[in-house]
Amino acid sequence: MKAKFLTLAVAGTFSILSATAHAEEGFQGSWYVVPGISLLNADTDVKSDRTAPAGSLRIGKQLSEHFDVQVGGSYGRADSKDTYNGAALDGKYKQTLLGIDALYMFSREKLRPFLLAGFGYAHNDVDYTYNGAAVDGTKNSWMANLGAGVQYFFTDNVGIQADVRHVWSRAKGLASPTGFNDSGTIGNNYLNLGVVFNFGAPKKLAAAEPMQAGLADIAPTDDEAVGELMDPSQQAPEEPVFGPDKPAFAKINLQAEVLFDFDKYNLKDEGKKILDVEVVDKMKAHPEVELVLITGHTDRIGDDHYNQHLSERRAAAVKKYIASQGVAENRLHAVGKGEKEPVVDCKGVRGKKLISCLQPNRRVVVEIEVQRVLEK
Repeated sequence: MKAKFLTLAVAGTFSILSATAHAEEGFQGSWYVVPGISLLNADTDVKSDRTAPAGSLRIGKQLSEHFDVQVGGSYGRADSKDTYNGAALDGKYKQTLLGIDALYMFSREKLRPFLLAGFGYAHNDVDYTYNGAAVDGTKNSWMANLGAGVQYFFTDNVGIQADVRHVWSRAKGLASPTGFNDSGTIGNNYLNLGVVFNFGAPKKLAAAEPMQAGLADIAPTDDEAVGELMDPSQQAPEEPVFGPDKPAFAKINLQAEVLFDFDKYNLKDEGKKILDVEVVDKMKAHPEVELVLITGHTDRIGDDHYNQHLSERRAAAVKKYIASQGVAENRLHAVGKGEKEPVVDCKGVRGKKLISCLQPNRRVVVEIEVQRVLEK
């Protein structure tokens, strides 16, 4: 049974760590430290009093919206039982652990439940005197653990972390019918409580599901389209040019959720239909409109650089679709502004309410840049 648990622990750790390699590139997670105290509940084979205090220190990093990694160690020592098989028993059982844990975070709200899996190094020392003879029980070995816990943040930078975990390792000098001369795998339980000191809250800390995916989840943008976004020759005049005439049509403000799935830039069928009516038909009906500006905007959730690229790609996708419907491409100018031009701020709003509050900022705006004068 222990072997099966060990297999699950190691496999689970590597599986989680592998997933973190595909974590959101745009997520700006913070570093933190967790000094703590623990309660050690030792394996029955160790023959201690089974409960004893321990201390721990871990350094953590928020890798993505759902994954943290923590590196650190702990030290605990427990008194032996008074007797074993009728003979006097005295001394300390001591365990030192160093390892790395992967945490799957279910939330980035104030209350953050998580699962953990980890592996590393263990030093077990069964330092007893049994029936007047010293027990030679020092062993270095691998360590694996599984557990679950929760973080709760009072502020963005200070919180607490509590978890319970089962730790497997190899020990020497375990109890046997003839004394303390066995070696084998032991499993200790730990109840840990620590204070979390967070060095810089990540931008996405306030947001709840759904969160932004990594750049790896987004298909590559056509090189020509990206090049057009950066081509200085296509930069717009500072002010729209209409001549003496009024604009042929008003500025068009399209919500991103209507045009795209969350955090994507591929146009939805619903979005294409709206573009047909709001932009394509108007461009065809007004040949005097020589150039329109298509501007992509995002909200402030996530990394600035990531948001800038997402806004550019959304604007480029709109431009490409309009051109595919028979509007000359040289009449279309696409740019991305990222999160630089919000229309709402939503200060003090957190969690799912923040996503809803920031909705007006996630948009694509189409407006006339150059309109020639019609002959009377």
